[in-house]
Amino acid sequence: MNYAIIAAGEGSRLASEGVKYPKPLIPLNGVPIIERLIGIFMRCHAKSISIITNSKQPQTVALLRKLQKDLPLNIVVKDTPSSMHSLYELIPYLRNDKFCLTTVDTLFCEEEFKEYINTFIKSDNKGLMGVTDYIDDEKPLYVSTDNTMQITGFHDTAPEHIKYISGGIYCLPPEALVTLENCIKSGQSRMRNFQRQLIIDNISLDAYPFGKIIDIDHASDIEKAEKFIQQI
Repeated sequence: MNYAIIAAGEGSRLASEGVKYPKPLIPLNGVPIIERLIGIFMRCHAKSISIITNSKQPQTVALLRKLQKDLPLNIVVKDTPSSMHSLYELIPYLRNDKFCLTTVDTLFCEEEFKEYINTFIKSDNKGLMGVTDYIDDEKPLYVSTDNTMQITGFHDTAPEHIKYISGGIYCLPPEALVTLENCIKSGQSRMRNFQRQLIIDNISLDAYPFGKIIDIDHASDIEKAEKFIQQI
């Protein structure tokens, strides 16, 4: 299976709070975020890992080029206006197989992730979206489901009785890329609008609960992330 990482954000909030590393290179217990993520994907039998970063991160590009000597990495360096546009730039590497996408700052339990990937591989042509009931996000995307865990909607505000939010982990069939291309052509942006369009286009999506998923958006999240890694 193929994997993809969106690492094209500028990390402006972290920089304003005094973090000296670009987000992909923030060390968590001594290992850069992006290198930890690549390692997990390789242990989950990645055929390829496609990564997009921006032109303002030469240190990140340098690390990726070094890792590329021994690993099946596809590297795209391009500035994009949104995560959805970043994924669009990776389409040439993802067309022919199921794929798993995450943002670079998404932290999760590796054993949970392995089970998630195994479930997706065994599934039919459905998408499988990582969700969590651990809500520690400034602008969470709430996920509604039916009683079989099929996703029925993505919401900016929490409707009554909704338990889960999107965790930024997406396993999708290649057909989802047609929806993505149409979103770009129609002038849409933001990953959450792409996810909504998948439902409109009748791409079946199931929710897969993780115990905890952490995003690193602020300096205070780094210590929280390191403690989480030590505990799992």
